[in-house]
Amino acid sequence: MNTEVLDVDTSRRRIVDLTSAVRSFCASQGDGLCNVFVPHATAGLALIETGAGSDDDLVDTLERLLPRDDRYRHAHGSFGHGADHVLPGLVSPSVTVPVGDGEPLLGTWQSIVLVDLNRDNTARSVRLSFVSG
Repeated sequence: MNTEVLDVDTSRRRIVDLTSAVRSFCASQGDGLCNVFVPHATAGLALIETGAGSDDDLVDTLERLLPRDDRYRHAHGSFGHGADHVLPGLVSPSVTVPVGDGEPLLGTWQSIVLVDLNRDNTARSVRLSFVSG
């Protein structure tokens, strides 16, 4: 299994497009599966269309579903930080995509994005792992 770790700064954006980094990682790999994993308790990964408003729609939807208030038992950090710990229950911390001839076999409009609403920790790592098939 081949593995690479990306360091990602989310201080200026809540949705970070990882697609080009995944494409670069897979380019010399051949056929198999690429797993993208974020080892954090307050972030997730999604396959969405970006640039047409869907990324902002996702953030708006998650903020409506997970309001920042005092309802959360997990109450350390900034006000409403408990919502950040619920996020991975809705947005998975990993995605796996098939790879053919070194190219992730994504749909025409699919992008792999990191979703991070947490303002308390903006330094993220993302692990890319490739298993040959």
